[in-house]
Amino acid sequence: MSKKVLAVFYSQSGQLEEIIDHFTRPFVVAGATVEKLRIYPEHAYPFPWSGKSFFSVMPDCVLQVPGKLQPFSFKETHYDLIILGYQAWFLSPSIPSNTLLFNAGFREIARNTPVITITGARNMWLSAMEKIKPVLKDMEAPLIGNIALVDRHHNFISFITIFYWMFKAKKERLLNIFPVPGVSSEDIKQTEIYGKSAVPFLESGNWQEFQDEMVRSGAVPVKYALMFIESKARKIFRVWAGIISKRKKRDAWLVAFKYYLLIALFIAAPIILTIDAIFFKPFLSRRIKRQKQYYSGII
Repeated sequence: MSKKVLAVFYSQSGQLEEIIDHFTRPFVVAGATVEKLRIYPEHAYPFPWSGKSFFSVMPDCVLQVPGKLQPFSFKETHYDLIILGYQAWFLSPSIPSNTLLFNAGFREIARNTPVITITGARNMWLSAMEKIKPVLKDMEAPLIGNIALVDRHHNFISFITIFYWMFKAKKERLLNIFPVPGVSSEDIKQTEIYGKSAVPFLESGNWQEFQDEMVRSGAVPVKYALMFIESKARKIFRVWAGIISKRKKRDAWLVAFKYYLLIALFIAAPIILTIDAIFFKPFLSRRIKRQKQYYSGII
């Protein structure tokens, strides 16, 4: 198969690179040429993060302010498929991922080229993907597939474990009690199955039914509770980002946002979800079904 595939991504911890490796392996086996391009910020973000450094990126991330990347180049002038790996920070594409989307060279190479997006997230990726869709449309890059790998543990549990990983750079069980943070090794290996499913579509060049197959395969999990929380949180995040971005001294405001986030997740969200489950959700089944179908799709 004489097809050319570009897999471009930013990975801080290495998890997304591992996901990309497994997903693209079947393309290589089938004879396609796969070019993997890992991009790097001009100034690397710390890993492990500190609390201050992590929350400091929130305004630019939410407002989609591009940063700067180290120089990179493509080996080819045209590709038959682009695999775009991204991660969500503060319910938005990470700054390096967002910067790539507005890079002139990438926009030129992506024009009229089918794109599959793939992410490894804690559990909330819907809002980030909603920000990516119009950017791809603007650069005339057809989105033909989306795959989302998530931490399948409870929202509270994954919140604790992901911060342990981020602030300690240790992907291991906290106190030997909590589960290993991030996407499970089993789910990462599963992406190879998704890659095998994509090979016939790449060979034919007809991607019309690809996303439907990914949905049937469970590659795009959409949970109502998380969908509900995201729909409220992304609006509030944007308000916070707008306020903080206008301040010359941001530290106090970022601390306030951090405590808002903790209160919202551990106190407000359970109360709101309980009220919704009693008074609203039972009467909105059709609407919820439509929303879940929309988010699992690529429109």
